[in-house]
Amino acid sequence: MIRIILGEDQKLLRGALATLLSLEDDIEVVGQAENGEEAIAVIQQVQPDIAVLDIEMPLKTGLDVAEFIHKMGIECRVIILTTFARPGYFQRAIAAGVYGYMLKDTGSDDLSDAIRRVYQGKRAINAELSLAVWEEQCPLSPREKDVLKLAAQGLTLQEIGAQLFLSYGTARNYMSEAISKLGANTRIEAIEMARGKGWLD
Repeated sequence: MIRIILGEDQKLLRGALATLLSLEDDIEVVGQAENGEEAIAVIQQVQPDIAVLDIEMPLKTGLDVAEFIHKMGIECRVIILTTFARPGYFQRAIAAGVYGYMLKDTGSDDLSDAIRRVYQGKRAINAELSLAVWEEQCPLSPREKDVLKLAAQGLTLQEIGAQLFLSYGTARNYMSEAISKLGANTRIEAIEMARGKGWLD
């Protein structure tokens, strides 16, 4: 029997998933959580084989939970469920040792099959997500991301430079490069574009 927990903040969706997956002869839902912190607590308590996690949960995201599991060496494989095919999220998930990455509109049969694949130690990744990653790699350097992240927090270029130990001119150059690479017209537009792709998370 494959023991799983579900982490999903939408109660209706979580309940529907639990009901559908419980119909499978070889899958047992042994826990549920409505936020990331609760998911970690449930995982530590019931020690499931697999955690099926939504990305955008309160307190801690599904990716935060996956990173915690990976860092702590907990024997629980993770399948991420998401609404959006964001390349940045996908790359972060792979770095966190996630085994499965599926879109929320996946059919219950496909999700059950993904759970079985992951239980066997195989990857289960939605084809559309894989394609999105191949088609769209983040063009920003790590330093350009840092500058955009701080700008997103409302810091001025002077403050960003001070925080990153850069001169004002260097900080401004990184910002200009980021805006240019993203094809944006303004700093705000660049931040929104990068955030929308999941590149600032």
